[in-house]
Amino acid sequence: MKAIVTGGAGFIGSHLVEELINRGFEVHVLDNLISGQLENIHPSAIFHKEDIRGTKAKEIIIKEKPDIVFHLAAQADVGKSINDPNYDASVNINGTINILEASHKAGVKKFIFASTSAVYGDLETNLLSESEVTIPISYYGLSKLSAESYIRIFHNLFKIPYTILRYGNVYGPRQLPKGEGGVIAVFLNRIKRNALLTVYGDGEQTRDFIYVKDIVLANIAAIERGDNKIFNISTSSTTSINQLISYLDKIHDSPINYVLLDPKKGDIKHSCLSNQYAFRSLQWQPTYDILKGLKESYAYIYSEESKP
Repeated sequence: MKAIVTGGAGFIGSHLVEELINRGFEVHVLDNLISGQLENIHPSAIFHKEDIRGTKAKEIIIKEKPDIVFHLAAQADVGKSINDPNYDASVNINGTINILEASHKAGVKKFIFASTSAVYGDLETNLLSESEVTIPISYYGLSKLSAESYIRIFHNLFKIPYTILRYGNVYGPRQLPKGEGGVIAVFLNRIKRNALLTVYGDGEQTRDFIYVKDIVLANIAAIERGDNKIFNISTSSTTSINQLISYLDKIHDSPINYVLLDPKKGDIKHSCLSNQYAFRSLQWQPTYDILKGLKESYAYIYSEESKP
């Protein structure tokens, strides 16, 4: 089978590309390398340096006629979306439309989309299910929700099968140390440099942290299952920022110093997603708890020191 992965040079995309190649897929990567990195791309993947909004990206999909398109490329920084909503919408909405149009013309058999828990906003619900109302509080959350709607309408009009996966807070090797979504990568990078950690708010905000390898397996499960459905991909458990620092203290085996700063605009206080629908319909469940994932992420950060 042939797959195209947009954002395949990025953090999550590069892990997905590896798994697809290990399973015998022919994999093409579309990435403009704004946030992705060339060294992340598997040597067996066919790389196209293109922007998802461009004509060339569309032409590549139409020419290659992939069986599956995994659309992971996005503007994923909440802060950047608030500072530049036009750019955020251009990438996340217009870029998705461009890839959808190409997928329709190429006769793609399945369109799998990386969405986000940010579509729910800051709801006062302990465990969010897919049926919850969606009230984003950032332009990033809004643009991803809008992209979801375009995907559903494309299906209604052109019968493109799709699966939408709403990720919790993903972490793991290759994640860049920037943005709220990459808080674990930010912390690990600062720990490695013996720098002070900065915590926005009181540290009691919670997130549903999910390891990147579990995200990859959810994408793989969506190839054959979950047609025309939306799924939360999460651990269904929460970790506060204060707890996160406590875990990292134990792994690092020495005290970690941090400072509390004012909360960021657009930040969600608490977020935890129910994964029961994915468990039932995708036959998927996470295999990493937070401590196991943190240990692998910590080991990766320090293994980078030994590279030339």
